[in-house]
Amino acid sequence: MRTVTIVGASLSGLYAARELRAQGYDGRLVIVGDEPHHPYDRPPLSKDFLTGRADETQLALTDTEETAELGAEWILGVRARALDARGRTVLLDDGRTVSTDGVVIATGASARRLPGDTLAGVHTLRTLDDARALREKLTRGPCRVVVIGGGFIGAETASSCSSLGHSVTVVEAAPLPLVPQLGAEMAAVCAALHHRGGVDLVTGTGVTGLRGTTTVTGVDLTDGRTLPADIVIVGIGATPNTAWLVGSALALHDGVLCDDGCVTALPQVVAVGDVACVGGTRAEHWTSATQQPRAAVTNLLAGRTVETATAVPYFWSDQYGARIQFAGRRTDGDTVRIAEGELSDGAPAEGGFLARYERDGRTTAVLAVDRPRPFMRARRELAREAEEERVQSAAG
Repeated sequence: MRTVTIVGASLSGLYAARELRAQGYDGRLVIVGDEPHHPYDRPPLSKDFLTGRADETQLALTDTEETAELGAEWILGVRARALDARGRTVLLDDGRTVSTDGVVIATGASARRLPGDTLAGVHTLRTLDDARALREKLTRGPCRVVVIGGGFIGAETASSCSSLGHSVTVVEAAPLPLVPQLGAEMAAVCAALHHRGGVDLVTGTGVTGLRGTTTVTGVDLTDGRTLPADIVIVGIGATPNTAWLVGSALALHDGVLCDDGCVTALPQVVAVGDVACVGGTRAEHWTSATQQPRAAVTNLLAGRTVETATAVPYFWSDQYGARIQFAGRRTDGDTVRIAEGELSDGAPAEGGFLARYERDGRTTAVLAVDRPRPFMRARRELAREAEEERVQSAAG
């Protein structure tokens, strides 16, 4: 390959660029990003950056020395408009085209929005510019904050707003936040962190609309209540950025469909990160974005799938001074037990706990709150078992 184009100057895009060079690719490397920024770390946006404990320089994922070593052409602040995969051309919004032999799709995902959420004071938190705008509002003095959505971004943002002295309410349409990820029993335990952090949690109630003329003043709920609000933060998930790929001959369904090696229906096109549906699963987690590029680049350079990107899922979240870590594949019907530590009034006790999800006598997943060392041991155990199963499956 003479030219490889990475579309998405993201975490996964940067890791793909690093892998290309590490695996010996010395040709032309083009990196296209719709934001004007070089790659930055997103997890701190809802935590240390929002609270002012970290500045923008601490978010940077690369420096001038590494940028020079990568030897890439950076095209930033420009969206990709279309992909002519068979003609091997990436079309950009500004009219330019990039002729390329290989493509790494790393365009990530965009925050879902509510209808009519253009009122001043309504925010999403996905990008650096989002975080800048929200942080500026939060420094003006105490205010009433309503967070719509109790997932990880919503919970982390609520925690940060509470630590800054704001009055915070989280609205979650489901009976409990994080049930799909943690199951009802452990979701209830983690929901208790909101109460411990002085945040009101409203569950089982949806949002019918936002109040205000030019600036938001309240949130109308499906139970008839209206929550007064000076700031509303919408954290209701994200949508993979695939609109630019419509008509490209790639299969799209909740992301770019790939095999287990991140390879699309066209061997010269691979996808990684939040936009990639790898082996039927799209995982919006930091670890997926950093682990997938190795297999994806190997397969891109080989021209076929020779390595898989399957790994034990892992994610973490920092909320109200507690670190939540989860690894494995929990399914409905798994039993869960506290293996270490204990609960106090339904919340993690001092020192946290480690819980194991089990099925048919084996551990399927582990959850820890403030138990990092035992968690890492359990995570390694899951990884060893998964590798053994993979080897056995391949052998026979």
